[in-house]
Amino acid sequence: MAANDTTPLIERRSIDYIPEAERHGRLLSQFTLWMGANLQITAIVTGALAVVLGGDVFWSLIGLLVGQLIGGGVMALHAAQGPKLGLPQMISSRVQFGVYGAAIPIVLVCLMYLGFTATGTVLSGQALGQLFGVSDSVGILIFASVIVLVTVLGYRVIHFIGRVASVIGVIAFVYLFSRLMSQTDVGALLQIRHFSWSSFLLAVSLAASWQIAFGPYVADYSRYLPSNTSSVKTFFAAGAGSVIGAQVAMVLGVFAAAMSNGQFAGHEVAYIVGLSGTGATAALLYFSVAFGKVTISTLNSYGSFMCIATIISGFRGRLEVTRVQRLVFVLAIVGTATLIALLGQHSFLGAFKSFILFLLAFFTPWSAINLVDYYCITRERYDVPALADPNGRYGRWNLLGISVYVFGVLVQLPFISTKFYTGPLVAALGNVDISWIIGLVLPAALYYVCAKKWHGTVPDHLILPTEQGALPTTNGLAAQA
Repeated sequence: MAANDTTPLIERRSIDYIPEAERHGRLLSQFTLWMGANLQITAIVTGALAVVLGGDVFWSLIGLLVGQLIGGGVMALHAAQGPKLGLPQMISSRVQFGVYGAAIPIVLVCLMYLGFTATGTVLSGQALGQLFGVSDSVGILIFASVIVLVTVLGYRVIHFIGRVASVIGVIAFVYLFSRLMSQTDVGALLQIRHFSWSSFLLAVSLAASWQIAFGPYVADYSRYLPSNTSSVKTFFAAGAGSVIGAQVAMVLGVFAAAMSNGQFAGHEVAYIVGLSGTGATAALLYFSVAFGKVTISTLNSYGSFMCIATIISGFRGRLEVTRVQRLVFVLAIVGTATLIALLGQHSFLGAFKSFILFLLAFFTPWSAINLVDYYCITRERYDVPALADPNGRYGRWNLLGISVYVFGVLVQLPFISTKFYTGPLVAALGNVDISWIIGLVLPAALYYVCAKKWHGTVPDHLILPTEQGALPTTNGLAAQA
């Protein structure tokens, strides 16, 4: 990552602005981080769901790719904000929702992090249980301990693990694909083509939701890049890493589910590793499964910490986070996720599918509003110091952003199809869930029209704390070493 020798191993900052003197890193680290975050078992399971729930191999692969490109584009547009603003993603939501109002989507983001951390911990617990010959529950606890350590260390260590996970993931996936190809008549599976809109759009939704769910924290890991880093290059570095990694993993999941004869559900990790046989090779693959989950689970835990700090700082005006406080936050977050994992480990697959699809109802409107405002309304011209001032330019509550967000959530309800809730129009559409499309398009259009007419004052240029002669942390979002 080419960090300065003076950069501490343990991250010194939390949600505050990153001054130019502390910027470091290269675009390659964005690619490897997001590839490593996606070359992992949960992505395999997500791809497998497209077949487990009724799709054929050919159209599932096409649908997943379409979803990756759509969702990956949304995710990468958020990533490009990091170097320009030098801020975590959800802090910037205060422009659209107000200093207090931003807590509304952030609370939901925290729930997302908990859910993804918990589901990832279930699969990692299975892998570690097999590797060490212990129960899945003990494996879950071992994995949770590792996540706490890496999350406390922070940004530099997360990127380092992302690079290592990318290398291990590529090796493991190449091997698994070679084994799968030797055991399966891939051509015969691809010849079975029974197109169904419901199955096809399910595959699109699975991949799109996977990518869009990264949106609330992707800029957290690009904010340390130098401010003159090209937005286009950041877009492609993060987006390509995420799309390629996820699609490779989901393709493996599709083929694995298609050849499993119903043995995949409930034994996801054991079935995937079983493709390689037993002995030392299987042990190495169990290790790669667990290590691959370290990256994404750490991102989720780190993002939870950032979100909680953002919520508190919004109401307190200033938040100083010591290392002890950071540890307490992380222990509480990972502890909650671990408890969820222990309680829900035996009903994982069905709950996970419903969870990731239901998430779209809350995050697609947020993404739509944030991206339209940043790229079309304010056009990157943020007043960063004002993000910490409830009496400043962005105010306490931005009724326009909040109203459009609520509209974006509600307008999706008739089209949602999950175990949690099924809308009244789903059956008329052949049980096809198109809610995420509605949630992206309509709030984006409504916000653009309304913000053009009623948006508050927009600065003539991007205002950073240093431009006012302030110290690097006077935006009220400081962190202590």
